[in-house]
Amino acid sequence: MTIAVYPGSFDPIHNGHIDVIRRAARIFDKVIVTIANNEAKSPCFTFAERKELVEKSLEDCPNVEVDTLNGLLIEYVRKREASVIVRGLRAVSDFEYEFQMAMMNRRLNENIETFFLVPSEDHTFISSRLVKEITSLGGNVDSFVPLHVKAKLIEKLLKVKNKTSNTKKG
Repeated sequence: MTIAVYPGSFDPIHNGHIDVIRRAARIFDKVIVTIANNEAKSPCFTFAERKELVEKSLEDCPNVEVDTLNGLLIEYVRKREASVIVRGLRAVSDFEYEFQMAMMNRRLNENIETFFLVPSEDHTFISSRLVKEITSLGGNVDSFVPLHVKAKLIEKLLKVKNKTSNTKKG
């Protein structure tokens, strides 16, 4: 059985992520979507919220599991007895960083391979950052995220925006 781990912050999960996950699930016996804590990013959603959004987005994929990670990815992959790390490449600009990470992970454990997948062209330009920005500015993100993710984004971002507006007024 080949187990792959697809790590990311998924803040929030979008259709580009889902495309890569579904395609990886056709290639590997099991895919573990691992929600990582990235100290460099200030997440909009908590671990629990992100896990719930990802699980609901992939509930029709029986060989996909959703988990969280706080620590070194390569150790998590080893503990889960996986042999592959899946990474999505949207643009050439992603390649340099992803290549560096793949080489570092290989150095840390040469038995774990990195597998790069390019999302379908309909999803190449989508990023979680842009989805949050468009939502916060009142734009339509229907074609970028599942409807349940859109609803949570609106709820979360408008709540923050309303708090900020009320603080400035008072």
